[in-house]
Amino acid sequence: MTPHEIDHAAPAETPDQRQSLVERYRLQTWFLGIIAFSMILFLLVQARFILISLVIAIILFSLTADAISAFSRLRIGSWKITNWLASMAAFTAIAVSLLALSALVISQVNTVVTTTVAYTDQAVTAIARLAAWFSPEAEAMVATSIRSIEVSTYISTLAGQASNLLSATTLVILFVGFLFAERLWFNTKLENLLHDRAKAARVGRIIHSIVRRVNHYLLVKTGISAATAVAVYVLMEFFGLEFAGPMAVLTFVLNYIPSVGSIIATILLGLVALIQVNEPATALVVFVIAGMIQFVLGSVLDPMLMGKALRVSSFGIIISLAFWGAVWGVPGMFLAVPIMVAAMIVCSHIPAARPVAVLLSREGLPEIEEAGTVPEIEPVRAAAE
Repeated sequence: MTPHEIDHAAPAETPDQRQSLVERYRLQTWFLGIIAFSMILFLLVQARFILISLVIAIILFSLTADAISAFSRLRIGSWKITNWLASMAAFTAIAVSLLALSALVISQVNTVVTTTVAYTDQAVTAIARLAAWFSPEAEAMVATSIRSIEVSTYISTLAGQASNLLSATTLVILFVGFLFAERLWFNTKLENLLHDRAKAARVGRIIHSIVRRVNHYLLVKTGISAATAVAVYVLMEFFGLEFAGPMAVLTFVLNYIPSVGSIIATILLGLVALIQVNEPATALVVFVIAGMIQFVLGSVLDPMLMGKALRVSSFGIIISLAFWGAVWGVPGMFLAVPIMVAAMIVCSHIPAARPVAVLLSREGLPEIEEAGTVPEIEPVRAAAE
């Protein structure tokens, strides 16, 4: 009996029964969605060290992909830079840069750890002095509360995180190496996986759109963060404050966290100035100047350079920071915006998930890939030349 005959043979369903089946189907879908989300969240938390390293490796690999393609088309006389040579040069540059940056961060953390204990009493006195503006009782209460905090525990935790940085850097370098090794065969694998050249080209355009916007975001953020770090270093040197180097590095790193990072960096700079100077007015001047630097570079120059590359909702950025911060901690806050941009672009190409992309976008108009954004997928022989 054919399915059509079975439908005719089955007794007709009443509208109430049909509505009950629809409601049951929706309920089952919601339950399955909750279970799937819970499993994914569990895996994200349990494998966060490997996943964070993998995401960072993918971002670093995407940053150099266009540069490798450009270099591979250059010719010096009769000699042509091969794709393999350009990939090896890019991988070497990434490995050296990551190791140098890790060594710089670890050295600055060690400097802070070795000198923090000497400034503990001064920090307590300086913070309590701020509370004295309210009442003498508040000063005594704040001083007692701060002294009850075990600073040595937090210092040990900070040193432990710094030591883990070298392990994470090594893992990221390994992932980047494997990505470069698979780069030449990616287009062929994508076409064979989808069994359709047109679909493979469309997926390639989506990936190219994600890479282009994330790369632009990271390049602008790096430039703004570097300029802010240099300004903070000059400011602290001008006022004769210690920790100019560590504070500049900390400002550079924290500025990658949208909105929240610049606020934390400015507050920390104000506290460092308050600890080292005797006059609160001088510390207030340093705090105000640092805030002006952050505002001009972060709130004026940053949006101008970013343009339409980061067309995401400000509220969505805060939600993404909160979610990935809860799942992956501080590294998740650094990766929140690139992950959000990628999710918005992917959802904009899936009809069922397009409402999510509309909510994540700034104007409610998520980007759709344009025809001719990237060329058609080339044969692997051309990529391997």
